[in-house]
Amino acid sequence: MHTPTALVFEQQEFTLPQLDRLTAGLAATLRSRGVTRGGRVALMSSNRPEFAIAVRAIWHVGAAVVLLSPAYKRGEIEHAVEVTSVSHAAGDNPILAGLMPMIDLDEPISPVDPTEQDDESTEHDPNADAVLVFSSGTTGMPKAVRHTHASLRAAVRHWRDALKLTSDDRIQIVTPPSHILGLLNLVTAFEVGARVRLHRRFDLDSMLRHIQSDRITLEMVVAPIALAIADHPDLESYDLSSLRYMMWGATPVTPSVAEIITRRTGVAWVPAYGASELPVITCNPVDGGARLDSVGRAVSGVRLRVAGIESGKPLGVGETGEIQARSSSVMAGYLPGEATAAAFADNWYRTGDVGSIDADGWVTLTDRSKEMIKVRGFQVAPAEVEAVLHGHPAVSDCAVFGVPDAMSGEAIVAAVALTSPVEALELADSVGERLAAYKRPHDIVFVSEIPRLPSGKVLRRVLKERYGRTSDQ
Repeated sequence: MHTPTALVFEQQEFTLPQLDRLTAGLAATLRSRGVTRGGRVALMSSNRPEFAIAVRAIWHVGAAVVLLSPAYKRGEIEHAVEVTSVSHAAGDNPILAGLMPMIDLDEPISPVDPTEQDDESTEHDPNADAVLVFSSGTTGMPKAVRHTHASLRAAVRHWRDALKLTSDDRIQIVTPPSHILGLLNLVTAFEVGARVRLHRRFDLDSMLRHIQSDRITLEMVVAPIALAIADHPDLESYDLSSLRYMMWGATPVTPSVAEIITRRTGVAWVPAYGASELPVITCNPVDGGARLDSVGRAVSGVRLRVAGIESGKPLGVGETGEIQARSSSVMAGYLPGEATAAAFADNWYRTGDVGSIDADGWVTLTDRSKEMIKVRGFQVAPAEVEAVLHGHPAVSDCAVFGVPDAMSGEAIVAAVALTSPVEALELADSVGERLAAYKRPHDIVFVSEIPRLPSGKVLRRVLKERYGRTSDQ
């Protein structure tokens, strides 16, 4: 009987049994290096099959995966390692290898027959941590979001049901799987037996070519990719008829861009909405009736309510406030742990997103109450960028905020007050040298002073009103 292909990468193809043997082999190496049940292993890897094998191998030994973005610079890696207390690593990053023992994913993995291993049971404790991903809050450095095996399994179930994903489906992943959405797509596809093509990096023509040649059935898209598709001069030359739909997530939908693509290809859109802390919150119907002006309805297994921004009290149908959620897929908490309490109100997870829910359950998002900026689906804490800018000798004060941007969803703008003259490029480069590239300011505006309340809190809304059009110029 033919065993279906589970994972494709360039010219390599893997069945699940092949992945299982490589997983068992890497798990044996992890054990030999001292990784034990209940431990945490940092994984910092480019897009490659070994990423998926490493995730499964770390779980195989009963440890938790700590996902680090391959875009992270040294300071970000050091912070992530410190806050999660990891002592072992796997990946292909030389900086991480210099900080702790790291299994180099460039080294060949020796396959092992899982049935011949005399290992302890690989059954997972549902309440044990499975994965930790990083999410930026409004202050300080990024926090680690803890998902247990139970919460991750629930998220996988919710995603499978929302997308109506089956073993007949074929998907591809062009964005880093270290992001919660990339990991969720990978794990859900393996769970249902769908075929996954993993790309080394995003390349528009390669993505479109493989929709055609692999007969991809659903494509995951964020704003920059959607814009690139809409602008492609030869889009009509590709046969995209295998697609059931394109799913737009992680960034706000730009209806005009979505409509251009549908007009040129005939492919419909399915907007969805989630967060690192609660991976699947809402989704539009995948079998018709999806709307571009709504992120959809709560998926099965998620309850939603709207609460007053100031009062915190539940609001009525159609009223605007903070979207809050309850679900078995919600995170177990943050690291550092003291950050967890502020994320919940009466056991409801506070999304930080402002919107309303109509009588039929359709959710419309209008604003954010949290100050974090979403760039290409990645969260950026203003305080993290501000900390770097404050360290420059020419800067007396600064404030960072986000403005709408067609390419990235949001663009980072830094308002800076100076003690001595300096070029904007030098300030932007100082951030780019210390932090991941997506955290580098898109624009820097020089101001005489930063508007603040008497308490010292930055009036970011005032800055947005004054300088909010900079990314369009």
